[in-house]
This record gives sequence, structure tokens and C-alpha cells, in this order.
Amino acid sequence: MNHIMKNMKKLTFKLACFFLSLLVSSVAMAESITSPNGLLKLNVSVNEKGEPVYELSYKGKEVIKPSKLGLELKDDPGLMDGFTLSDAKTSSFDETWEPVWGEVKQIRNNYNELAITLDQKAQDRKMVIRFRLYNDGLGFRYEFPQQKNLNYFVIKEEHSQFAMAGDHTAFWIPGDYDTQEYDYTRSKLSEIRGLMKTAVTPNASQTPFSPTGVQTALQMKTDDGLYINLHEAALVDYSCMHLNLDDKNFVFESWLTPDAQGTKGYMQTPCHSPWRTVMVSDDARDILASKLTLNLNEPCKLEDTSWIKPVKYVGVWWEMITGKSTWAYTDDVYSVKLGETDYTKTKPNGRHGANNENVKRYIDFAAEHGFDQVLVEGWNEGWEDWFGKSKDYVFDFVTPYPDFDVKMLNEYARSKGVKLMMHHETSASVRNYERHMDEAYQFMEDNGYNAVKSGYVGNIIPRGEHHYGQWLNNHYLYAVKKAADHKIMVNAHEAVRPTGLCRTYPNLIGNESARGTEYEAFGGNKPFHTTLLPFTRLIGGPMDYTPGIFDTQLSFLSGEHSFVHTTLAKQLALYVTLYSPLQMAADLPESYERYMDAFQFIKDVAVDWDESKYIEAEPGEYITVARKAKNTNNWFVGGITGENARTSTFVLDFLEPGKQYVATLYADGKDADYEKNPTSYQIKKGLVTYKTKISTDLARSGGFAISLIEATPADKKALKKWK
Repeated sequence: MNHIMKNMKKLTFKLACFFLSLLVSSVAMAESITSPNGLLKLNVSVNEKGEPVYELSYKGKEVIKPSKLGLELKDDPGLMDGFTLSDAKTSSFDETWEPVWGEVKQIRNNYNELAITLDQKAQDRKMVIRFRLYNDGLGFRYEFPQQKNLNYFVIKEEHSQFAMAGDHTAFWIPGDYDTQEYDYTRSKLSEIRGLMKTAVTPNASQTPFSPTGVQTALQMKTDDGLYINLHEAALVDYSCMHLNLDDKNFVFESWLTPDAQGTKGYMQTPCHSPWRTVMVSDDARDILASKLTLNLNEPCKLEDTSWIKPVKYVGVWWEMITGKSTWAYTDDVYSVKLGETDYTKTKPNGRHGANNENVKRYIDFAAEHGFDQVLVEGWNEGWEDWFGKSKDYVFDFVTPYPDFDVKMLNEYARSKGVKLMMHHETSASVRNYERHMDEAYQFMEDNGYNAVKSGYVGNIIPRGEHHYGQWLNNHYLYAVKKAADHKIMVNAHEAVRPTGLCRTYPNLIGNESARGTEYEAFGGNKPFHTTLLPFTRLIGGPMDYTPGIFDTQLSFLSGEHSFVHTTLAKQLALYVTLYSPLQMAADLPESYERYMDAFQFIKDVAVDWDESKYIEAEPGEYITVARKAKNTNNWFVGGITGENARTSTFVLDFLEPGKQYVATLYADGKDADYEKNPTSYQIKKGLVTYKTKISTDLARSGGFAISLIEATPADKKALKKWK
């Protein structure tokens, strides 16, 4: 009996040691950090299969359930499992930096960091996963130190998971390798599969990849009131990330854009992935105010930024988008060969918008009303057969049509205190653009252009490449860097959606990369579209949305055509709610001349800001924003709504106490309606202070705009107190 008891004690002791070793091992394989304010908590571990796993909570609520991380490699065991956690380093960082332009004068970059080193002993390789936890969210990326057994490698797929805690409401567009120009769909995660077919609408170039694939930035809302946003930051030398949903378990997984061979990425150590981001708050306004994406990018790499200036512009554009005029010079030429086609021997079609007299008309309008630049599209030879031909040598970007005198028009603009804005449509022939880029940028510099709108419409050449693949992402950044050498600002359309690179290269002053105003001429955008863009597309950087359409019914066109799905007052509000340092007054000059009292707001509103206050916000419903103009005491407020009319009520408590301001309110008329009476608006003026309460009604897809200008002694005598 004593012998049995002794053996039992030995066995108990051994089991205790075994379980203690497991516990110690488990503890050694798990790390955690909290955000600076303590509201977000991140746990990171390595499971029994050697797979890295993370989870995230906010105020004790699950945001990301345990989710695996790793990369599948081509012809290689991969970087998915078999890891041990060999090192974990924590640190904190807190700085304040000033953007060249932006929504605010200063940005705080404050986070707690956890960097885990993972050893894959079977392959004798290391990988680091770096996590940065901010008060408004999480960023993480993969880092690959240079090492003997991981030098050059090819990514088959990245498998970063984002496991949702429930069937959240999502605001999404279809996953696509070539376009983001889709209207948003609002649905439960479980409903995405059933709605995907109708969500995929036609585009010049598109490649949907999955019945549950969606694009970032993806905005969601939980049933218990959390706002969650998934995106990426600092997309450099890597493929754009989409998200593919396991709709049975509500787990998103990264899905990279492939190249023409189906490969997702070519890497050489030392290197790293872009940051994967998770923003979270129980207040929607925090998502809009977040600077997490910018903070995860590198500081500005340009030594001199004095030439980079926010721009308010008009242009020869909307008349061509609507079909009133055309980009092409003649209807006689069916197939253009640059250098061989003699346009002086062709008959002008009489509808070419980029002609000398028409451009001078826009220059005069810009000069009269204080606009910085005039965009001109269709000025250069080749537009007769530019689209859909898979044509390599489309444009040379320096040869104008016979009716466009580059030197004369630039001198005329300069005499009026205005600049012309260049347009480079590549027709997706990226190889051709790079072939001509040096000469094209030098041509701009020689002729006084300092900003270019580039375009990538159509299927990419080299054939088989996608707009959002690694090769194209490297091209877009190459173009921005090259432009900086010539002191040129870039506004790229149809390029990959922004990921905060404008911090590093602030001459990237704008992008399209979403469904913009042009679609109002092609069939219309949903009324809630612009209430979603600040939560989705604008998370990565500003958009050249081209607002300001006053003739919303396009009355200058005959026959059946689309209309703009907003009221006139909402068009004014977009200059504030859709932040951009590049804002276009997109309508025809004659349209503005009919509503000059409302046009005054577009003339007055700033494009660069010291402060931004998000007063109220709900994705898909409404947004109200107040912004303080750079280096002034003047404020501008914009409020918009979706398909539902509402009343917006707020106090001007952001104004400086002790000062009076002249408030001019541009609001929907009492009978305004975006379908039945879109141009009904009213203007109200009076003196206000920081204690003044504003209450105004918004029509369906309506809005309001307010200018708040510091009052002069004369204003105080002439105007009454706001009631």
C-alpha cells in the first residue's frame, strides 16, 4: 500500500510539473497591450499549430474574435504555421506633426506597440508582426528581415483574418481588381452573397472575384452600437488588399490582387507588407476624425513643399461628361496613328470642347470669381479612337489639336492670375505613359502647368495586369515621385484607392478611385452615397468628387437623360463634408450665373483647414461637419442627409467666445426635394456667437451650408442677431 501511495505521489508531482510547463509555455506564447486611453485591448498568441493569432476588444466588447495571421507562398511551405514566439518587444510613441495640407493643422501620433518575432524552426526563418494600438484603432503589418532562407519569395495569398463577433450591418461595394466605381449596398454580412449580382454594375474595366468579396475601406455597425472600419495603410510595392467573407462564420480574410500570371506579389527581403487597419468606436464621429491611416505612413519625403498648394478649380469637363460637347476634334478619323494623322486636313466636328475660345471663357470665369485653375480635357491628339481598343500607343501627351494653342492659352491664363490644369488620360496604356512621362512632365513645366489630372480608363496594358496589382501600384507611386521632381501636383483617377500616402508625398493632392459626380450623368448615385464616402473611400485620403452641380436636371440636354440625385443646397454642403484640398466647381459657367447668390458659398469656402469638428454623423444617414479655414477665424459648416428628410440642430460652440460672426445659411427650401424640386433653396443671414443654436430642415437627399465670417464693426451695425 505504501508503495502504491509513493507512486501516486510521484505521478501527481509529474503531472503537476507537466501542466505547469504547459501553463508557462502558454504564457510565454501570449502577449497583450492596451491603447493609450486603455479602451482597446489587443491579445496576441501562437496556438498549438504554431499559427499566430490576435484578438481585439473595445470597452470589454469583442471587436475581432481570435483570428489567424500568415502568408501562403508559391512553391514553398509558407509562413502560415510552425512558429514559436521567440521575442516580444513593447514600446510607446507620442508625437505631433503638421501636414502640408489637411483637415487639421496638427496631428497627434500616439500609440502603444507590440512587435513579436516568430521563429519557423523547420525552415530556419523569422518573421516579425508589428502591432500598433491607437485610441481609435489597430494597425498591424508583416515584416521580413533579410535572412539566408527567406530572401526572394513569391506570395500566393495573404491570409490575414478579421473574425467578426456577429452578423453586422455593412456598407460595401463588390470586391474587384480594377474598379471601385460602384454604388454602395447596405446589408447584413449574411446578405452579401444574395445581393452581389445586382451590386456589380457595368464599368469600363472590372474584375469581380467572389460572391462574398468586398473592398476596403469597409464600414460596419454592430447591433450593440460599435462602428468598425477595415482598411489598409501605406500600400507600397504590394498588391491591394480586398476582403473575402466566410458568411457562415462572419470571418473576413485578406484577398490580394493578382498579376497577369495569377501571382499576388514578388518580395525581396528586407521588406514588409502594408498596414492592415481596424478602426473602432461607439461614436461614428470618431471614425471620421481618425488620423490612423495617415499616422501609419512615413513622414513627408519631399524637402521643399512650398510649391504644393490646395486648389479650387473649374474646367472643361462636365459639358463632355454630359454629352454637350466632345473630347474628340473630328468625326472624320476612325483610326489615329500619332505622327501620321494630319488633323489640319480633317473637318472639325464643331463639338470639341477644348477649343481656344471656349477655354478662354472658362479662364475668364475663373478669374472673375477667384478660382485658382482651369482643367481642360480633350486638348491633345488621339481622342477619336482612345477608348476600348486595347491600343498601346494612344497619346503622346504633348501634341495639341489645331484649335488648342498651348502657349497662347497659358499666357492668357497667367495674365488673369489663373493657371491651366493638365490632363493626361493614359487609356490604361501604362507602358505608353511611362514611355512619354519625362517629356510630358517637362512639357508641363515649360508651359507653366503645376497640376495634372491623370486617368487610367480601360483594361491595363501590359495586357492582363490589373489596376490594383503590385505592378500598377508601383507605377502610380513612380508617377507621383516623377511629378515631384518637376514640382507637379497629381490627381489620379481610376488608380488604386488611397492608403494615406499623401502624408509621405503631399503632391498626391487628390484621387478619384470611387464613384464620383460623373455617374450622376450616367444613371445617378444613390442619395446616401455621399453620406458613406467619408466612412469608406475618404478613410485613405481625399477624393476629387467634383461637386457643385446646380443644374441638377441637366436642362441643357434634350431627350432622356439622368439627373443629379441631390438638392442644390446639398451640392454646396459637399464642399465641407467631402474633405479635399482639390475642389472643383464642376458645373457649366452659365448654370452658376443663374444662381449667383448660392454660388457665393463655393467662392467663399476654403480648401485647407486648421480645425475640423464632426458635429453629428451616422453612416448612410447624415453627416454635419464644421471646419475652420487655414490661418483665419472663419468657419464653414456643411450638413447632408440620405434618402430621408430630417432636421439638424446644433450649437455653434466651436466658435471663439467673445466674438461675433456673420452667419450665412444656405438651406433647402420648404418645398425642396431632390426629385421634384431640387433647386429650391433659401438664404438667411445674421449675427451669431458661440452660444447660438442653429436648427435647419434638410429635404430628401438634401443639405445645408453655413459660412461664419468674423464680424466687422459695420456688420454689427447692419445685421440683426440670429433668430
